[in-house]
Amino acid sequence: MNKVILMGRLTRDPEVRYSQGDNATAVARYTLAVDRRFNRNNDDQTADFIGCVAFGRSGEFAEKYLHKGTKVVVTGRIQTGSYTNKDGVKVYTTDVVVEDQEFAESKNSAGNSDGGFAPAGRPAPAPMAAGDGFMNIPDGIDEELPFN
Repeated sequence: MNKVILMGRLTRDPEVRYSQGDNATAVARYTLAVDRRFNRNNDDQTADFIGCVAFGRSGEFAEKYLHKGTKVVVTGRIQTGSYTNKDGVKVYTTDVVVEDQEFAESKNSAGNSDGGFAPAGRPAPAPMAAGDGFMNIPDGIDEELPFN
């Protein structure tokens, strides 16, 4: 079984590209800084930096909603590969192929004004509480929600 569960923060905004062809597919790459539980051999490094790649709708979600510092939980599988770089040296790669990703902290505990939930360059809509205790969802937001 090849199953990985990670919780960490993005080290920078995801890098997103789209495949060529009739059905362009989003491919998002990002790195998670995952804290280590224990410090072994007096190592100064307290986190591991793990490369993740998300395809399709997961890639589109990462493009819209994830940014540097966002804390997420990622489940997926480890995939290894290799390629020869321009200098003729064989380079080996290890990535986590994302199957599911979700926010790991609430908007309020994120420590910033948008909490990682607003797409880059766009303010988050401010839903207002209705008298019945439920929040009103603004019209036209259906297209922006990352789920069906």
